[in-house]
Amino acid sequence: MLEIKGLAKSFGSLSVLKNVNLTVEEGEVISIIGASGCGKSVFLRCINLLEKPNAGSIFIDGEEITAKNADIDAVRRKMGMVFQKFHLFSHLNVMDNLCLAPTHLLKTERKQAEKEAAELLERVGLLQKANAFPKTLSGGQAQRIAICRALMMKPKLLLLDEPTSALDPTMVGEVLAVIRMLAKQKLTMLIVTHEMKFAEEASTRALFFADNGIYEEGAPADIFNNPKREKTVAFIRQHKFFAYEIKNREDFDLLHLMGGIIAFAEKYAIDDKRKYNLQQIAEELIYEFFKYSYDNKPIVDVTLDIAYEAETDKISVVIKSGGAKYDPFEAKNNADMEHIGVVIVKKIAKKYDYTYENDTNVVLAEL
Repeated sequence: MLEIKGLAKSFGSLSVLKNVNLTVEEGEVISIIGASGCGKSVFLRCINLLEKPNAGSIFIDGEEITAKNADIDAVRRKMGMVFQKFHLFSHLNVMDNLCLAPTHLLKTERKQAEKEAAELLERVGLLQKANAFPKTLSGGQAQRIAICRALMMKPKLLLLDEPTSALDPTMVGEVLAVIRMLAKQKLTMLIVTHEMKFAEEASTRALFFADNGIYEEGAPADIFNNPKREKTVAFIRQHKFFAYEIKNREDFDLLHLMGGIIAFAEKYAIDDKRKYNLQQIAEELIYEFFKYSYDNKPIVDVTLDIAYEAETDKISVVIKSGGAKYDPFEAKNNADMEHIGVVIVKKIAKKYDYTYENDTNVVLAEL
């Protein structure tokens, strides 16, 4: 459905893209990764003609959109775009933000537009925010609304430019969940992202950008686990992550989890002190949720995600629990010191945070 031939883009003497070629089939979900400044965002903006290419051709469904006589407004109606910043109109409520483009550009009747907007809001869990104004929304909510706004134009292709980069870590998951939902519905998407775990799990193909274009491409499993080219290997090594899921408390094997964390830490040369701290944070917070969010019931829904950024030497631990609302960082110790584990976590973490949204507890700890 999308074909790009010989695309080039320069800003003065600075060449950003050179001879980029790509074919995208309908229903593909393509993640675009690479170091900052390598041209990923410029590439998306060229596809949407927000930036005018210096050379090359872009075709959608066989029609050249870069032709001199192309109707740019008509072209953009075929594509939705979601930016790093939400760009919602602050003077309009959510419903008006969603209905503005379809009523003016597609000439959709307002009543029909409201019906479609309500359906989208319900799908992303924000129907109750229909009359809210952007300033009252969290970052995650605002970005979900921005995605809905793009979908209101019924695009054949959705372009997402680092949709989670402006969000706190605790809000990232809610936006990625919406994108995963769209991927399952076979919406064609190109996504510039720094969320490596998401890119590996949700994409049908991954592109690594370097040297003014697509340096390496392939199946996500190949790009993330067995990259072939030197710069891809170096980049992947800088973005490391570990994931663990617990569905049944009685089957939970703490030693297996601890072994996984040790292997992760040793694989990426994380020092012994932080390796021990990682294990302690994971164990203490998981058991807090078992006891106080699930009341020691056997069936649970707890996930652990650890990410290590080599460039900044930062380790992030995110634990999500779908049980009853419970903020472990607000727990008060009694004479039995039953929350001593939380005290330890707060002491060893450089930063910690808690949010509760969509019936999910999310805790963040950074080392």
